[in-house]
Amino acid sequence: MDDRPRLLHLHSSFDLGGKEARAVQLMNQWGNRARHGIVSGVSGAMSAREAIAPDLEVDFPEAPALQGRPSIARFRDLARFMCNYDLVLTYNWGSMDAVMAHRLFARTMRLPPLIHHEDGFSSDEANSLKFTRNLYRRIALARADALVVPSTVLERIALRQWHQPRARVHIISNGIDVDRYATTPQPDALPGFTPTPGKVVVGTLAGLRTVKNIPRLVRAVATHRDRLQLVIVGEGPEHETIQREAARLGLNDMHMAGFQSEPWRFMGLFDIFALSSDSEQFPISLVEAMAAGLPVASTDVGDVAAMVSPENLPFVVPDEAALCAALGRLADDPGLRKSVGAGNRIRAQALYGQDAMFDVYGRLYGTALARPNVLR
Repeated sequence: MDDRPRLLHLHSSFDLGGKEARAVQLMNQWGNRARHGIVSGVSGAMSAREAIAPDLEVDFPEAPALQGRPSIARFRDLARFMCNYDLVLTYNWGSMDAVMAHRLFARTMRLPPLIHHEDGFSSDEANSLKFTRNLYRRIALARADALVVPSTVLERIALRQWHQPRARVHIISNGIDVDRYATTPQPDALPGFTPTPGKVVVGTLAGLRTVKNIPRLVRAVATHRDRLQLVIVGEGPEHETIQREAARLGLNDMHMAGFQSEPWRFMGLFDIFALSSDSEQFPISLVEAMAAGLPVASTDVGDVAAMVSPENLPFVVPDEAALCAALGRLADDPGLRKSVGAGNRIRAQALYGQDAMFDVYGRLYGTALARPNVLR
């Protein structure tokens, strides 16, 4: 008899971004100690499956819709679907109807435990959270075994706005294999990318969604088009919008690399890493850039200012004009780029290694499964 736990992952989307990368990272680490079912709330948004180790036992079952008009019948269908698993893992607002279904039917259907993960907000809540959604979250999460957040900002929101009990909320920092990023990348590590001679390369890694505001970065780089080249790694619905903005501004050597599953292979090709988001929490891409020894120019969102080294703090800025200035200052001074990047790498080594993250998640999931060591 196969007694490995069956984990159901209900994602708002399974296109590769921070939360998806972490989920895959955990799955790959645990190998075949567990079996996994993965559902995306957005049809066809499944690019993160390419990063899953090929020998893992993973399926992508047909499931009731995660999003739609709320109804008892729909919630009941979602609850019935959960009965086939030992632990339900939900991610972000797009899976909150599943959390509500669990809230309503956990006792009568004897549903497995549920752990919700909240990693950030879409563009419609980038500046302020919606009262109705906060109320819905508060009600839906009442029977969750745990609520996991990666940042202190989200921890405060969970406690103060969603009124979650302290014991339910777990803050777990995202971690990576820092040592992988110390190696010098191959010149052809990023398909199709050719550095423009004499220019400083600015790179970003993100799902191309509105909340990431990549057009803001395009405009900031375009101001320095004579000395900066922009590389964008990622895919998403804003792809054409970004291309149009670059064309409008004459950013002719910008390279859009699309989805790339192994950032340690190419991150070192950049001279500066940039984030231009309207909202973030604890971006894994930032940790990856720090591990690669890059200086970072970023909007001041989420925990970014708390994550970077003290040397990098002047380049965490409030608006587009300041982002443009930060890029210009870093472009002007190779020595500054080197010293800021070195500080970031030291900080990443000290704080953001993956082993601690693996251990904490393994204990949390194992406790919910009543099998504390099954994933450790």
